[in-house]
Amino acid sequence: MASTQGKHQQSTTAGRALTVETHGLDVIGDEERKGSPRQLFWPWFGANVSILGLSYGSFALGFGISFWQALIASVVGIVFSFLLCGFVAVAGKRGSAPTMVLSRAAFGIGGNRLPSAISWILTVGWETVLTALATLATATVLGRLGWGGGTSTKVIALIVVTVLIIGAGVMGFHLIMRLQTIITVITGVLTVVYIVLVFDHIHWGTVSAVPSGSSQEFIGALVFMATGFGLGWVNAAADYSRYLPRRASGRGVVGWTTFGASVAPIILVVFGLLLAGSSPGLNTAIAGDPIGALAAVLPTWFLIPFVAVAVLGLVGGAVLDIYSSGLALLAAGLKVPRYAAALVDGVIMIIGTVYIVFIADDFLGPFQGFLITLGVPIAAWCGIMLADILVRRRDYDETDLFRPSGRYGNIPAAPIAIILVSTALGWGLVINTYAGWLKWQGYLLGPLGLGGKDGAWAYANLGVLAALVVAFVATLLVNRSRVRAQESFSPAPAEGVAP
Repeated sequence: MASTQGKHQQSTTAGRALTVETHGLDVIGDEERKGSPRQLFWPWFGANVSILGLSYGSFALGFGISFWQALIASVVGIVFSFLLCGFVAVAGKRGSAPTMVLSRAAFGIGGNRLPSAISWILTVGWETVLTALATLATATVLGRLGWGGGTSTKVIALIVVTVLIIGAGVMGFHLIMRLQTIITVITGVLTVVYIVLVFDHIHWGTVSAVPSGSSQEFIGALVFMATGFGLGWVNAAADYSRYLPRRASGRGVVGWTTFGASVAPIILVVFGLLLAGSSPGLNTAIAGDPIGALAAVLPTWFLIPFVAVAVLGLVGGAVLDIYSSGLALLAAGLKVPRYAAALVDGVIMIIGTVYIVFIADDFLGPFQGFLITLGVPIAAWCGIMLADILVRRRDYDETDLFRPSGRYGNIPAAPIAIILVSTALGWGLVINTYAGWLKWQGYLLGPLGLGGKDGAWAYANLGVLAALVVAFVATLLVNRSRVRAQESFSPAPAEGVAP
């Protein structure tokens, strides 16, 4: 009997994988909440096992710090930022709704459209970056093989990559979970092979001779790693844990999310530090083509497998992004089915990728500016969300998450003021030299005695940390009584409420 039930469950899962997911912003019913926290390992590991992690080693050294400084900054930034994802993921199993729907408990039904819009911009930006990298890497490797590498090759690569990403995003959760398991196995094995093949390119004497940087440069690298990893996912962290039963262990959710997301990036970044630190030429080349440049040290026979591991790793991350960006777009107010929102995001992703691949002259500069500028409001949202989760003692009222007249309110003043003030403070402590219209950022560096926009603290990215801490503390101080009042009401009737 147990065997028969197991086969039935497998058949059901397989069927779902080929069916377009109908869930949008709605709460997942008890009959669909299955599994255990350890299953969160697969989507998080698959989304972060990308070869791009090697390039982050080069990015960290680019702050002018030594190997050991970069190692500490990378490990701390990665683990800390994904730990934040783990805490937010707990809200998913407590509320069984997407992250940006659960955010309504803190921001109100109407007020939550602001952070939802910010979340949408961030996730669309990330999926565009990953798609562009996959396209550039494919063209670079095929060019080295003598099979093209020009415009036509890039166009074909773009078509293949976008079909995979948009197709999975439209199909939804069950296909994504199956796809991520496959991607995890393939990319994990091929990444190990890559490391073995290029290991002899590491020269410890050269790496250890890289001079140390200042404390400000160290902090800048740490914050950059945090924004490039966990803070880029935190606004989607509950989208996958929402399918777990409410009785699932909260510690398990935090632990498996953090572990699954962190283990691959740490290994990849450490090896990337060794590889980039051993070759100044490779370190420079990575800034222009972060994935394709890594193929320069490979034997020709492994170039095709390298394309596979690079593209699959990037696609794995982009698939999760397009799924969550569609949910964020719905939460921001667009009234279409979830799959249609994913299609809208796919079109925008293609337009952005065309700009990066065929028009832009530089990749690393705009990428850093993108991460830091959007990292500030996302950090502020995260601080508010974490404080809200911390003080709650009961599960979310599923009906009132969709009623402006319910316990969570429509546009409460306090959280809106906190995210706006925290973001303004954060933008005053970061600079962005990659976009002329953002040169006003960093306006607090001078008045606060931090040396101005040309001083030592200019690239420390303090604004991200400031936005996170200020928003968290302010919410703890002003929101506790509001949460207690929300939890004092009886459960709302479920009739007549639609997402």
